[in-house]
Amino acid sequence: MAHWTAADIPDQTGRTIVITGANSGLGYVSALELARHGADVVMVVRDPSKGETARRAILTAVPNAKVELALADLADLDSIAAFASGFVASGRRLDVLMNNAGIMMPPRRVTKQGFELQFGTNHLAHFALTLRLLPAFAGSADARVVTMSSGLHKSGHIHFDDLGAVKTYSRSGAYSQSKIANVYFALELDRLLRAEKLPIKSVLAHPGYASTNLQSTGPTGFMSWLLKFGNAFMAQPPEMGALPQLYAATAPGVEGGQFYGPDGRNEMKGYPTLVQPVDRAKDPAIARRLWTVSEEVTGVRWP
Repeated sequence: MAHWTAADIPDQTGRTIVITGANSGLGYVSALELARHGADVVMVVRDPSKGETARRAILTAVPNAKVELALADLADLDSIAAFASGFVASGRRLDVLMNNAGIMMPPRRVTKQGFELQFGTNHLAHFALTLRLLPAFAGSADARVVTMSSGLHKSGHIHFDDLGAVKTYSRSGAYSQSKIANVYFALELDRLLRAEKLPIKSVLAHPGYASTNLQSTGPTGFMSWLLKFGNAFMAQPPEMGALPQLYAATAPGVEGGQFYGPDGRNEMKGYPTLVQPVDRAKDPAIARRLWTVSEEVTGVRWP
């Protein structure tokens, strides 16, 4: 695994990979590199204009790339359901789902269904999308669900008495809650898949501190300025930040329940390596409780 780069991605010809948030940042880099290695890439985007610009950029870099757009607003469970049902009904086999999209530290807003935006987009959307797409994995020789978390999950807690951050809203606290929710979800998904002996691997990744528009499209005021400064002087480029999720999605030997992040100091920068979630993120009782709540509020249940 030492100094693994995108050049080490195995041939992906014949594999279909769905990537959320694929028009920019880590999602765009992942789509580009997977297309470069032969995958059929489905770029799930909210804005068709921005998505088409990104798709054309990939085709310019890789003229024979197999890339297509699919529209889904992750802040709207109905939009997610429409995309997923259409994909499953098409009969296409899915090999990898990359739960990449996210939003970071905006002022308090809510999704169409009324969930706090970060929890709704970063966790509930990908929870619902993954469960709805499970039937499409049938027949895949190496099926994987890769869920993107963050090093900031380590400061996260699930506030079951105030999941919507109605009583108290902290931009960073809500973000960390959504990112530890990603960990609980991926590990509980791994346990369920193993219990049912389903040949799908649920894997986690985080990018360290990568310079993307995640830091500029959500935060406002002083936090926006601080993150722009960090992007300029402290962050690694998105091409490096995407490596852990690319490794999780493609490398031989990856196992369900594993977590990949950068190998540098404090997991901020570097090449992909196995990392560990914070201890409380391994608590199966909290994971099960969050799963049950997520089923109830999304209306999407384990099949």
